[in-house]
Amino acid sequence: VQLQASGGGLVQAGGSLKLSCAVSGRTFSSTAVGWFRQAPGKEREFVAAIRGRSSTYYTDSVKGRFAISRDSAKNTVYLQMNSLKPGDTAVYYCAVKSGDTYPIVSAMGQRGTYDYWGQGTLVTVSS
Repeated sequence: VQLQASGGGLVQAGGSLKLSCAVSGRTFSSTAVGWFRQAPGKEREFVAAIRGRSSTYYTDSVKGRFAISRDSAKNTVYLQMNSLKPGDTAVYYCAVKSGDTYPIVSAMGQRGTYDYWGQGTLVTVSS
């Protein structure tokens, strides 16, 4: 399984970016897909995830600004990011859970839930 993240770049505060994560190497029927981010000098943290077809979860700091979606026909996961802030600057990683078992809801934001990770795409938000 390979995940290829793209769409990062430099944007001014208040702007928007849409990240994409193309999944290859298996039928895209994962029970959980997610986005995490890691800012310089900080731990990798949860951003957003989808459980099943459409149940979405977000960390509080991005609620109302970010939207995660998936297109199973294209084997792709997206993260639409609006009203970006300098604090959103980080490398963004997509991740996929293997197997057919749905994770419990409380585990959706945990790194250990996911088995496959993309290489990351850098998002820089200038003030």
